[in-house]
Amino acid sequence: MTADVAVLGVGMHPWGKWGRGFVEYGVAAARAALADAGLDWRDVDAVVGADTVRGGYPGYVAGATFARALGWQGARVTSVYAACASGAQAIDAARTRILAGLADTVLVVGADAAPKGFFRPAGGDRPDDPDWLRFRVLGATNPAYFGLYARRRMAVHGDTPDDFAQVKVKNAAMGALNPNARYRKRVTAQEVAASAVVADPLRLLDICATSDGGAALVLSGLEFARRHGSADPVRIRAVSTVTPRYPSTVLDLPDIATDSSAAVYPAGASFRASIAAAAYEEAGLGPEDLSLAEVYDLSTALELQWYEDLALCGEGEGAKLLREGVTAPGGRIPVNPSGGLASFGEAVPAQAIAQVCELTWQLRGQAGARQIDGARVGITANQGLFGHGSAVVAVR
Repeated sequence: MTADVAVLGVGMHPWGKWGRGFVEYGVAAARAALADAGLDWRDVDAVVGADTVRGGYPGYVAGATFARALGWQGARVTSVYAACASGAQAIDAARTRILAGLADTVLVVGADAAPKGFFRPAGGDRPDDPDWLRFRVLGATNPAYFGLYARRRMAVHGDTPDDFAQVKVKNAAMGALNPNARYRKRVTAQEVAASAVVADPLRLLDICATSDGGAALVLSGLEFARRHGSADPVRIRAVSTVTPRYPSTVLDLPDIATDSSAAVYPAGASFRASIAAAAYEEAGLGPEDLSLAEVYDLSTALELQWYEDLALCGEGEGAKLLREGVTAPGGRIPVNPSGGLASFGEAVPAQAIAQVCELTWQLRGQAGARQIDGARVGITANQGLFGHGSAVVAVR
């Protein structure tokens, strides 16, 4: 039994600050994905919604919310939440249902209407919540720990603020070519350096914004795809949703504690590296097989870290890879040809789904001016709070 499922359709609602509800964005993305797949909503067997905690009660039952908005038609429904990994969890749930023979077609939808400024925990006192603790006890907002990561790279690997700025320059150039991106303007390293300091050494243009947006996929079994006239679809070959292994030898905010090595030997790889390793193992592929990658660039410094976690280079060599143009369009392994979060901002439940949309367009050869020549294999990398891994491997 093959582990592949077909990506029959993809759709997005452009990212921005539109001032409307998340359901509108998700429905628009869903309808675009259904049109791309050549299917009617009534042809869908199941829907999986990636939840948003900011949407109130409907946000926590996103699957049913989107199904209701599209029109009740009896589809099976699932809602999932895994913070920034919610989209990957939704894809995994859909793939599992298809491979189990319980559905021919599944619609996956994620959308968000994000607040202005940085994200903060939901209200109430929750002293057992690491995210609440790092806010209330440490005062560490998201940009604060992005800055700590950047400082660590500077101290340990010799990265410079200009290296970080060049990540933004690269991603902004690609985002300028993407009609779904929120920010479609090229920037220079000098403009990055002149932007306001947010969390030293990171400046405003080093950090992704919060955004509204939506993304959707229509997945199916390969036999259904062939019957539907798609003999060679983009296929999802692996979805990695692994958790960390303890003890963690490097503090990884927002988690602020670990256990000792008294009972467990230290893991051989970091959590983020284990996410990619599990995806490669499941897909039967390695970093040398990749044509492109879409990674979770919450900050410019974090993109460099993902180069190493995806095993595109050795530890501490991320900035060198960037300087050599390896991760730029035309390089050996372009990273974030969509423009990344640098160009989109965060619409949390939609992010991992949007990454797969980009892989699909690239592997189909439909990415327009940002097309990567000969793209055959792509990987996404993401990470959700509290140990939610998120990586997807797609092939053509």
